[in-house]
Amino acid sequence: MACDLCKLLAAPGAALIWSDDRVSVVAVNETEYPGFTRVVWNAHVKEMTDLAPADRVRVMDVVWAVESAQREVLAPEKINLASFGNMTPHVHWHVIPRYRDDAHFPNPTWAVALRASPAEVLAARRALLPALHAAIVKKVKAL
Repeated sequence: MACDLCKLLAAPGAALIWSDDRVSVVAVNETEYPGFTRVVWNAHVKEMTDLAPADRVRVMDVVWAVESAQREVLAPEKINLASFGNMTPHVHWHVIPRYRDDAHFPNPTWAVALRASPAEVLAARRALLPALHAAIVKKVKAL
């Protein structure tokens, strides 16, 4: 059976923002974190050091493009970058915009929530997603 990220990348109507033969950019449907994006190496490769040097550069260039688009469109307080994938055999990076009023700030998103995010604030951030996705595509295509 395919791994979770392979299933996600192959699913009809997946939240795919952009993809080429090596790397994909996927919108993560995380209610509390509109704009949360994942950059995924398409092939089963577990560690960055398993990639050829040029491929490592390619992955990180895409991560930087996503971060730049998030900063430009969403104006977050901070961007969190994380690469975990303990159970997923794909190099992938989580690119998470963070705000002082988000549910977990200043703690990590996997910590206990400190507050509820205001619904109107989350709605306003979700309204920016089409512009964010367009900015990501533009920046990645310019690489």
